[in-house]
Amino acid sequence: MRYSAEHKAETRERLLASSGAIAKQQGFAVTGVDALMKTIGLTGAAFYSHFPSKDELFAELIERELRISLQRLGGEPGAAGHDKLQRCLAAYLSLAHVEQPDKGCVLPSLGAEIARADERVRRRTEQQILQLQETWAEIIGDRQLAWTILAQCLGSLLLARMLASQDTRQQVLDASLDMLEHTLKPVG
Repeated sequence: MRYSAEHKAETRERLLASSGAIAKQQGFAVTGVDALMKTIGLTGAAFYSHFPSKDELFAELIERELRISLQRLGGEPGAAGHDKLQRCLAAYLSLAHVEQPDKGCVLPSLGAEIARADERVRRRTEQQILQLQETWAEIIGDRQLAWTILAQCLGSLLLARMLASQDTRQQVLDASLDMLEHTLKPVG
C-alpha cells in the first residue's frame, strides 16, 4: 500500500521528533533503528523509506533541533530582544532543563557525538550555532561576549547534568545565572 507524500512527510517529522527526544535522553549512537522506529509504531525496515542511513537521520535531527533552539533563543536587537534573551537564559539554566534533556537543547546532550560525527554534520551544526551567536551578538552588541555566553550556558548545563545532588546542580545554575545577569546588565 502506497502512502501519500503528505503522510510520508508527517511520518518523517514524527521520526525526527521522537529520535531527537530519545537521542537526547539515551544517546544517538547506542539507539538502534528498530528502537527509533518502534516509538512511532513502525518497523525498522520502514526506516529506509525515510532516510538512506542512520547517519543521515542524525544529521537531520541535529539540524532540526538546532533550528528549534534558534527559534526559542533568538530575538531582535534592542530592549525587547535583551529581555527575551535574559528570560531564555534563565529557562535554559534551570533544573527543569537539567532534568529533562529529552525536551531541551541538543548540544549539551549530543555535543560529544556531534564532535565525533563526519565533517558534513559538524558543518551543518556550525551553521546553526553561528546563526545563534550572530543573533545574540546583535542583541547584546558584542560578538565575543555572545560566544562567551553560549559557552557558559552549554558548560553549565553539562556540568549540572553530571552532578548527583540537586543542591549542587542548583548552585552551578545559580552561579552561572548570576554571572550572566551581571554581565548583561545594561550600562547607564
